Amino acid sequence: MPIDEDVTGDELDKDVKQELMSLPKTLAEDVARNLVMVARLLDEDPEQAYGYAKVALRLASRVPSVREAAGFAAYGVQKYAEALAEFRAARRMTGLQHLWPVMADCERGLGRPEKALAMAGEPEVQKLDKAGQVEMRLVAAGARRDMGQPDAAVVTLQSPELASNSVQPWTARLRYAYADALLEVGREEEAREWFAKALEADQGGVTDASDRLAELDGVEFIDALDEDAPEDEGEIKTGEDEPRQD
Repeated sequence: MPIDEDVTGDELDKDVKQELMSLPKTLAEDVARNLVMVARLLDEDPEQAYGYAKVALRLASRVPSVREAAGFAAYGVQKYAEALAEFRAARRMTGLQHLWPVMADCERGLGRPEKALAMAGEPEVQKLDKAGQVEMRLVAAGARRDMGQPDAAVVTLQSPELASNSVQPWTARLRYAYADALLEVGREEEAREWFAKALEADQGGVTDASDRLAELDGVEFIDALDEDAPEDEGEIKTGEDEPRQD
C-alpha cells in the first residue's frame, strides 16, 4: 500500500521505536511507516488504516506495538473477534493491563456484555491508571445498557471523577455518557444539564453534545445547501414555530 510522502517513521513515540529496534533497519523503517499510516487514518478512514495494520502485522507480528495497532485497526472496522485476539497477544507480550477496557468493549461488540461486566470487576482494573479506570467504567455502563439495565448504568457512572470540576481528557466523554444514560431513564432535565457540562469540557470536539442539547431544546438546524431550506438560508427553526418529532 502507498505511504504518504511526508511519512518517515520518526513520527512514532520513542517506546514504539525502541521496540522496532529488534528488527533489521530496513524492515523497522517499513513497519514504522505503516504504523504511522495506521495512526493517521484510524479516525478518518478506518478501512484504510486496517489495510496498513495488516501490512505491519505481516512484517512484524512479534512486536507488541504492531499487535496493539492491529487490534485498534480491527476494532475500528468492528472486527471485534480479531481485535480481541490482537489485544490479548499484545498483553501477553508486555504483561501490561492498559488494553483491559478495550478488550472488555470487544466483548460487548461480540454480544457478550455479561463478560464485559465481569471484566470490570477483575483485579486487572486496579492496575489501570485513572484514565483507564474511567474507560472501564464507561464500558461497564455500556454493558449494563446492553443488558437492559439503564438505571444500573446511571449508577455505574456516578463517581468522584464525574463529580469533579477538574477537566481531564476523559471528562467530556464521561459526562456525555452520564447524560445519555439519564435521558434513557427519562430524567430529561438532568440529562440536559449534563450534556451542557459535557460540552463545556469538550475542547477537542469528541462528542456531539451540542447537537444533543439542540435536540432537547427543540432546535433544528437547516442546511443552507438544502433545496427545501427556507428562503433565509441562515434561518434556524425552533420548536416554537414547528414542533419537531423526536
